[in-house]
This record gives sequence, structure tokens and C-alpha cells, in this order.
Amino acid sequence: MASIKTKKEKKSSDISYSQEQKQEILADYKLAFKSREASYLGRKETLTGKAKFGIFGDGKEMPQIAMAKYFKEGDFRAGYYRDQTFMMAINQVTLQQFFAQLYAHANVEEEPHSGGRQMNAHFSTRSLNDDGSWKDLTSMKNTSPDISPTAGQMSRLLGLAEASKVYRNHDSLLDQEEFQKFSDGGNEVAWGTIGDSSTSEGVFWETINAAGVLQVPMVMSVWDDGYGISVPRKYQTTKDSISEVLKGFQRTKEQEGIEILKVKAWDYPALLETYEKAAQIAREEHVPVLVHVTEVTQPQGHSTSGSHERYKSDERLEWEEEYCCLNKTRNWLIEEDIASEEEIEAVEEEAQKEAKEAQKAAWKSFKSELKDERETVTALIEDLTAESSKSEELKKFIKEMKTPIIPLRKYIVSAARKALRLTRDENISSRKKLVQWLEESNEDNSYRYDSYLYSEGEQSPLNVEENPAVYSDDPKSVDGRVVLRDNFDKLFDKYPETLVFGEDTGKLGDVNKGLENMQDKYGELRVSDTGIREATILGQGIGMALRGLRPIAEIQYLDYLLYCFQGLSDDLATVRYRSMGGQKAPLIVRTRGHRLEGIWHTGSPMGMIINGIRGVHVCVPRNLTEAAGMYNTLLQGDDPALVIEPLNAYRLKEDLPENLGEFTVPLGIPNVVSEGTDITIVSYGSTCNICEDVLPELENVGISAELIDVRTLLPFDRNQDIVESLKKTNRILFVDEDVPGGASAYMMNKVIQDQKGYYYLDSEPQCLTAKEHRAAYGSDGDYFSKPNEEDIFEAVYALMSEANPAKYPPIYE
Repeated sequence: MASIKTKKEKKSSDISYSQEQKQEILADYKLAFKSREASYLGRKETLTGKAKFGIFGDGKEMPQIAMAKYFKEGDFRAGYYRDQTFMMAINQVTLQQFFAQLYAHANVEEEPHSGGRQMNAHFSTRSLNDDGSWKDLTSMKNTSPDISPTAGQMSRLLGLAEASKVYRNHDSLLDQEEFQKFSDGGNEVAWGTIGDSSTSEGVFWETINAAGVLQVPMVMSVWDDGYGISVPRKYQTTKDSISEVLKGFQRTKEQEGIEILKVKAWDYPALLETYEKAAQIAREEHVPVLVHVTEVTQPQGHSTSGSHERYKSDERLEWEEEYCCLNKTRNWLIEEDIASEEEIEAVEEEAQKEAKEAQKAAWKSFKSELKDERETVTALIEDLTAESSKSEELKKFIKEMKTPIIPLRKYIVSAARKALRLTRDENISSRKKLVQWLEESNEDNSYRYDSYLYSEGEQSPLNVEENPAVYSDDPKSVDGRVVLRDNFDKLFDKYPETLVFGEDTGKLGDVNKGLENMQDKYGELRVSDTGIREATILGQGIGMALRGLRPIAEIQYLDYLLYCFQGLSDDLATVRYRSMGGQKAPLIVRTRGHRLEGIWHTGSPMGMIINGIRGVHVCVPRNLTEAAGMYNTLLQGDDPALVIEPLNAYRLKEDLPENLGEFTVPLGIPNVVSEGTDITIVSYGSTCNICEDVLPELENVGISAELIDVRTLLPFDRNQDIVESLKKTNRILFVDEDVPGGASAYMMNKVIQDQKGYYYLDSEPQCLTAKEHRAAYGSDGDYFSKPNEEDIFEAVYALMSEANPAKYPPIYE
């Protein structure tokens, strides 16, 4: 198709197309028209109540078809929720699947992108086999799992593109057969899409800047329809044009940068030439390209939640009708004698028919699955009605279940649960059958809606058993950072797909020298510095992990995690879940935190973290040998993780293990630091070390405390070891440097409620936490802001004093 010329280059009357070209062009128009019809039908299905919400890609059909022609096997897309035509063009979504997602069909066979978990137009190809192992991504056209947060796809796009650079320049990785399924010589392009108004987001600018620095093969398309929902572009973008304001990024003969191209959404020949050029630059030169697609229309407005007639003038609406890419292309087809009016009408009629048939098929499949369930439960409740003394009340549940026009599984399950509630005092056989159905249904629905938050296959890091650190008879005592550094050395040698990057990570070897000399040994490709840009450091890691690499993204301090927390929470933590097991991103995020100096270097927002990134393992080691063991474990698994190294451990002495790179720390298995009989103390990280320092003082006053280091907060105490300690001591104190109600409340909930620890309490369970504010500066600030030795001693002593004041008289009375 690249042979098509624009009118600027050649007069219309001089252009001739072969029959094969005409057929291809007409097929493109048919696909565009079919996609448009799907948008219209989708809006109708939403407004009539069959679907919950609808957002569609109408107005962008021709640009997306043009883009799709240069998207090759092995390439990756990181897009947003307007790319339905593109996905159809690369044969990665059928019309029936498109409607199945609109109806939230919770069946991965019918809706393979998310199994009904995502809103419509959120796409994802399936990179994994059923057992969780990788498919050959070089033989597929790949899409990373879409997310709704505006511009959230940008940082991940950077990593998808950087993976090609790594594969192209790595000296040995593609020599190994197991990695050949991820790249063909690093020739893959990462394709991104975004709405023009979302370019106002900071992560867009951070990504564009990083792409220009890194020089990665990325093509970024900006669909510019002049609005951000109701807000005109002039309130969104300086100079009223994203390509104008980005001109400073334009590469020159003397300086690297990005290539900026501009094209109108309705000029199909120009679109083809533009995308051919963009693909060639990115694929061959590894230069990022931005394609600013202007004069895009949006025939149905932003979404089904509103009408664009409310904020667009009549003149604007008339312009959109005239410059609609379908109307423009239709006229062009006739002007260029590619197809007659009659031929076009026939194509349009066939496209409408196919779209309608696909919609009907998706709806029928969605309904039939629920119909079978409803008929089964109806029969069970009718049997119950015949046996029960509550027959009249039960009949209304059957009626309620059959009443809704829109079939939903919740009505069926709700009816069953209410029927069982009503007949709770009756011991009849029909009731037992309904109970059995509900138990089976709960199991099925748990799979439909709750599965794949973490790895469920053999590759799960939870399957990695503990392999203790081994020491010589006279182990060498070294700074903790040396244990970590030498362990990383073993890991980089053992896993050639592993690489680490972050602020001061490369040449300096991180600010605490845990990676000292690693760049000299393994090169800048695998141990590299980045700019101060946490959101895209995380994005680099997510994208590369989606393509088979094992990145370690370093966020310099735990407090800085907030810069990339949106990506951690919305993207990384949900990759496996929102693709229903179709993709994985086993990224390790390395940071350091807890007790240092100053408000922005002492943060420990663990409650925020653990409640915001379920789907990511959270490791909180108390020393750097434990941290090293956690890295060893995680690299044997395939889940993402956050490792928070204790800031005050780098210069403290630790014994150097002999089996570096091999010893492992199991996830979710606490460590009993010291056994005791009177009270259980539960903590983690640096605070756990302070608790350990207090143990001799407690022993001096006759208190035998059992100290437990939880080691990981996600997962937490998988074998319920803490409650076994509580059975022995009958008293418990949770010590944590998060704010009140943070991680301490989480731990208490796990032990006292989930593990049924309340059965074994002789005293009220207690939490000792930091104050509600950030820690003040200096050693005094730390002492008065976070739990100190005296606080811990007195909290333990107070519990014992309450139980036995004669033996433990109150200190301050």
C-alpha cells in the first residue's frame, strides 16, 4: 500500500491502481465501516441497558488501519481504549469478541482479552500458555493489557520499546534458544496510542523525554479530535498543538531526539506513507517517532455517559460530519475510480450485516450460558418450594430471578442465597441440593472474578522452598552492602536476562554501593543509570518484563515510590488479573526505606502500599542477607515484587554466606527470631531489629518474649505460624513504624481475625506504631516520631503488668 500517492505529489487523474490494490483498499474501507457500525451498535446496547458502559473508537478507523499495516509479528502495542479498529485490523479481536467484552461475558473463550473483567475496548493478547509459560511472542502480534487511567500506558510503552534495544545489543541473550521466542534481533517496534488531551499528563512528557534519551524503537500516535471530553484543546496544550510544543525534541543531524510527523486523520494515502516512514525509522534506526494525527472526529462523543451536542457548536458538528474519515475516504474511493457508488453501498450493507450478526451471536452466547444456570436454579428452588413450609415466600424468588430483562448472574445467585436463608431451619433434601449447587457456583465464580491475582502455576515464587544461607566455620564479617553486592554479582552471572537500572544505579553502583563495580563487569546495557523520573523507571521495568526480561527497577528511596505509585497500583499489580492469566510482568522493584533522617527519607507508608498493590509481593527484610535471599527467591518465580531494603543496614556488619545467589528466603513464612513464653511480638524490617535489642532488657525483668519477623507483608504468614505462637503466649504486640492503623492494623486483622487468634488471647491485642506525622529530622526526631526501645519495652511491660500487677508493678504510678 505504500505505493499510493497523495494529491500533493501527483494529480488524481494520473494515479492508477491495480485490481489487487483496489480490492485491498475496498477491504480496508469495509473493515472501517464495520468497526463504525460496531460503535453505533455498542452505544445502542449500552443505552438500552444490555451493557454497563460503552466507549468506542469511532472517528479513528482509517488512521488505525493505516497504522496496522506496518505492525509486524513480534511488535507490541501499549494503547488506550479507542483502538478497536486497529485490533480488528491486526486480527487480534473479532467483532463477536468485541461485543462479548461489552457485555462483560466472564468466559475467557468468548472474551479472551480479560475474561469479562475489563470495560469494553480494553484489549490484551494472550502471551502465556495455560500453564503460565511463555508463548513464542515473535510469531504473534502483541498487545499489552490496556488500562483506563489516562496516559497510564505511556511508561509501559517505554519499556516495551527498550526491550528491543536490549535484545539487539545484548552480547549473548539471543544465542540461547529459550530467549528467541521474545525477539528477532531486537527488530520489534512498540506502538503507543493516546488521546490528545491526555498528553497533558506528566507521564506523557516523562516518557517522551526518556524515549529521546534512550533512543528506543517506539511509534507514538496521538489522536487529536480537539477535545478532552468537553474541554477544548486550547485549554489543554500550549500553542494548541502537541507537535508544535514538542518541536524542541525533534532530532537533527547533529543531535539525537525524536522524529515528529503530522498527518490528517481523513487523508488515507498520506496516513499510509506517514506510518510507513514512522515504522521504518523506529524499526531500522531505533529512533522514537511521534505521529500527530490531526482533524480526528468523534461521531458519538466521548462515551455513552454523555452527549457531545452539549458542548460542541452546530458548526463544529457539521465540520465533523464533513471531515469524518469514512466520508472522506468514501468520496476518495469514488474520485479515484477505486469503487463505484453501487460497489461501496454493497460493501457498506455487507459490513452492517456482519456487525449485526456478530452482536447477536455475542448476546446469544452470553445469554445462553446464564440461561442454563437460571434454569438449573429455578428447578432447584421449585423442588425446595414443593418440600418447604415457606412455599409462598419461595415463589417470589423465582419470579425475581426471571424478571430482569438483562440476564445477570447475580440475580441467580442472590435468589439461591435468599432461598437458603429463608429455609435455614428446615432439614430437607431439596435444600441440601441447593446448598451443593451454591458451593459449586461459588467456586466457579471465584475463578471467574477472583483468580490470577498472583501466579497460579509451577513458576510461582511461593513454590520456591527455603534454602538456608550456609556459612563457613569462621565466616567473614562484612558490611551488609557487600553481601547484597556479591549476591547481585552471582545473579547477574546466573541470569543473563536480568538487568538493573535507576537513579545512580550504574556508574556509582547505587547510593549505598550495593551494586558497586557491577556496571564495569556487566556493562551499561545491564546496569544503567536513569534520569530522575520514577514513573518511567517503573514503566521501563513493566514493559521489559512483559517481553521476557527480568528487570530490577530501582527507586532510590521508599518515599519516592509515590511518584510511580499509580503505575504500581493500576498497571503492574493488575497485569495478570486484568488479562485473566494471559500476561505476566515479573518485575522486581528495589528500594530502600525506613528509619533515616528527615521527613522525606523516613517514610514507611506500608499500609498505603500493601492496600494499593495487591498482586505484587511486598518484602520487608530486616537485614541485607535476608534481602539477598528474597531476590534469589523472586528470580526463580514469575510474579512482580517490591523489596524494601532497610536503610540503616548497609554499613552494619553481617556474616558473608558461602552460597551466594543460591540461598532463598520463602515468601510468606515468618522467622522466629527469638523464642519466648509470655508474649508474642510481631514486627518487620528495621523496627524488628530494635525489638530484638529490647529482648535482654525484658528478660532482666522476667518477661520471656517471642519475637517474630514476618519478613513479607504480601503474602503474610501463609502457614499461620504466628497464631501458633499466640496459643503459647496468649498475648501479642504488633510493632510497626507506619502510621496508626497502617500495616499494624493489617497484621492484627490477619492474626486476630483471619487466623482466629482471638480464641487464645488473655489480654487485649496491642499495636505500637509511629506517630501520625512524618518523622522529624535528626536522631531526636526519629526517637520522638517512631517506636524506640523504651516505647517497645514499656508496651510489652504494660501488657504483662495488666495481667499480673504484683509481679510487674506499673512503672509510672
